[in-house]
Amino acid sequence: MSASDNYQSPLATRYATRAMRELFSDRRKFTTWRRLWLALAEAEQELGLAIRDDQLAEMRATLEELDLDLARRYERELRHDVMAHLHAWGEQCPKARPILHLGATSCFVGDNTDLCILREGLDLIRAQVVSVIAHLAEFARAHRELPTCGYTHFQPAQATTVGKRACLWIQDLLGDLSDLEQARGQVRFRGVKGTTGTQASFLKLFGGDHDKVRALDAAVTRKMGFERSFAVTGQTYPRKLDFRVAQVLSSIAQSAHKFATDLRLLAHKREVEEPFEKKQIGSSAMPWKRNPMRSERICSLARIVIEAVGNTAHTAANQWLERTLDDSANRRLALAELFLGTDAVLSLYLDVSAGLVVHEAVVRANLDFELPFLATEHLLMEASKAGGDRQDLHERLRLHAREASAAIHRGESNPLRELVAADPAFASVATRLDELLEGRLYVGRAPEQVDEFLREEVEPLLERHADLLGARGEVRV
Repeated sequence: MSASDNYQSPLATRYATRAMRELFSDRRKFTTWRRLWLALAEAEQELGLAIRDDQLAEMRATLEELDLDLARRYERELRHDVMAHLHAWGEQCPKARPILHLGATSCFVGDNTDLCILREGLDLIRAQVVSVIAHLAEFARAHRELPTCGYTHFQPAQATTVGKRACLWIQDLLGDLSDLEQARGQVRFRGVKGTTGTQASFLKLFGGDHDKVRALDAAVTRKMGFERSFAVTGQTYPRKLDFRVAQVLSSIAQSAHKFATDLRLLAHKREVEEPFEKKQIGSSAMPWKRNPMRSERICSLARIVIEAVGNTAHTAANQWLERTLDDSANRRLALAELFLGTDAVLSLYLDVSAGLVVHEAVVRANLDFELPFLATEHLLMEASKAGGDRQDLHERLRLHAREASAAIHRGESNPLRELVAADPAFASVATRLDELLEGRLYVGRAPEQVDEFLREEVEPLLERHADLLGARGEVRV
């Protein structure tokens, strides 16, 4: 069957990066199984079991020589993937065949491999998040002072700055990064625990020597690059860990969705756009269209990740006693899709955040259109200070605002400025309207908040993670 006749996940063929696809590939999975079997055999030899050097040498020599076709043939016959790969490797290293998987259960390779992949996957995600933060920090710094209309309920509210709004996106990611690092610290090795987690088989192999069994667990943990293993397990590592990791990935997807949704709204206002390539087509029917397809794709993929977290919760809740197998097929799909989906979202986020386009003239024009409304409180205070009756002024502004809104609804320009200028009650401020309707007067401490936030929270983080910077995004189509 050719690839075109066989379903393949779009996460692999269209969206996720090469690094993440390779991490969840069959090659990475099954070579890690072999690395685990080798680490186990080496540690068992070091602790006195009768395992020969030539057996270990044969394992090392064939470590990367996977014969997946042979393993698949065995699996069709045996209906057991771990035993299939043991038989396949045993044909390649016949001397070592008698000591492969000695004392172990299937979850020794299955679960420990998953933990290796989860940890490395979180490292890839972390590098992407840090690099997105760096892009947005540069953007926020560049536009720290640019006044723009701020919205609540997507209705004009008070002015802010383009850079301050970007800091809200960064702040979401800072929390995600903290959660990610905490979750990564909880990823321990399952270790060498045996069928129900009691290490009974290894205690038998070492003649009842508890110290050697503990030393074996520690040695294999160390060989696989982990500092510690779970102190107690059933047959599997706790599936609550999958849920904790999924929560972090869901949170990252939520942050990306918020950013992309904001950008789609701003693109509608023609203020800020994602990159749009010279030959890019927005619509097959409407040649002028500049649809924000990257941001829309971020939202689309983010929803997949956000919803997937519930799946891991059900799996954790349904682990019967020491384990049940109804997690197996589920986790093959759920974990890969969580990571590939998050990776795809962040790859797009990297691409968009590195190429944001701000149309400053439109930003200013949109703010200027709304500014007479936004400035009414300021105008009220200034006219009151000049001797006007505050309550009378308030009522006049309310009526002028209603008249201006009605004009706008008729398709006219906003006349509020002219209405105020023509009202004798506001004669004290009429000659100062150019000054009083300057957008920068209404952004509060937004520029200073950008400076403080970047200096106190973002820049120290980027310095700590300088080795992670440089992740690049791509749009795979």
